[in-house]
Amino acid sequence: MAVIHHTTMQPTKLELLAAWLPTRDWYTGREEGPSPAKAGGFRLDDPAGEVGIEFMVVTDGPEQGAAAYLVPMTYRGAPLDGAEHALIGTSEHGVLGTRWIYDGTHDPVLVGQLYALLHGRAVAQAQSVNDTPDPTVSVSPGETGEGDGGGVSGAADAELVQVTERSDHTAVVVRASSASSASSAPEELTLRVRRVLRAAEDDGAPGRGQVTAEWLLPDGSTTRGPYISVDV
Repeated sequence: MAVIHHTTMQPTKLELLAAWLPTRDWYTGREEGPSPAKAGGFRLDDPAGEVGIEFMVVTDGPEQGAAAYLVPMTYRGAPLDGAEHALIGTSEHGVLGTRWIYDGTHDPVLVGQLYALLHGRAVAQAQSVNDTPDPTVSVSPGETGEGDGGGVSGAADAELVQVTERSDHTAVVVRASSASSASSAPEELTLRVRRVLRAAEDDGAPGRGQVTAEWLLPDGSTTRGPYISVDV
């Protein structure tokens, strides 16, 4: 179980994102520059208890219709080997010390637990409360689902194969581990991590696994839409 410390971070996550967002191809941009505000999301637990995993939504600016971006992040106590290109930045945590914060689509721990979530073996957790499932997050496992009622696995179910940035999403190819695949040939799936969020209940594609959740609009109202889906 992840422990959420209510303490300071210098610089803050939003300050790091204000500098990082303009470097992304999917960032639509504002003339005034980025003005990210936390608008929603959820967490996943790392079974090993070493890596913080958060799916954060930020809206960019106070205007009606301001873009909402999904930024999966991981928080580590040491650098992740080979992931320098995915580093959002470092921050001094008031309890844990220096934290290396990564774009989580490039972090094998986040990807493994996202695969477990889509297969019913991990549970979406509230963003700011310890050991509390988030009931607003809905998961449709689709034809690839192997749900077992929501129990959390003891290890990652899939390995990260490839990450490709697109105009409005990140395509993450994963390969099922031998422990989670009943077939002789490991299953490969492409997870579509939405970067620019749009309100919708689902994509209407039969058999497509999907994670749907809420976020706040600048006017204080709530909407929901797909965060992640499995390409079919």
